[in-house]
Amino acid sequence: MENSHQISQSKESGERSELVSVDGKNNKSVVCQRCGSKVLCPGMAVFAERELFLPSMRKKSGLGSTDSLVDGDTLTAHWLVDDMYTFENVGFTNNVGQIKYLICADCEIGPIGWHCLDDKKSFYIAVERVDHA
Repeated sequence: MENSHQISQSKESGERSELVSVDGKNNKSVVCQRCGSKVLCPGMAVFAERELFLPSMRKKSGLGSTDSLVDGDTLTAHWLVDDMYTFENVGFTNNVGQIKYLICADCEIGPIGWHCLDDKKSFYIAVERVDHA
């Protein structure tokens, strides 16, 4: 069992080395998984590890619900951007408490990322919720 964990960990680090440059930035464009719209150009975001909960992916109309049981994932691998104007194409949901979720501005699928209103310089895009081209 431990051997399979090592294999999956080395596969993950191999994939990560393709995506992350020596200086910790994205090597490839970050694009929407659904429509292929460009979210970030290469070299515009820094790889960051932080545990963040993101609700399950769906259209914008379903993201703002305040249900006590929200289906989603806790993700740790993210692209971190410190200025919202760095994005090529991203939308923001209405506030959900102190959080705004990031969505694809073209097809409105998401959330692909997370922004806390308390921290004006941290915009996270979940690596697992986007593609790289």
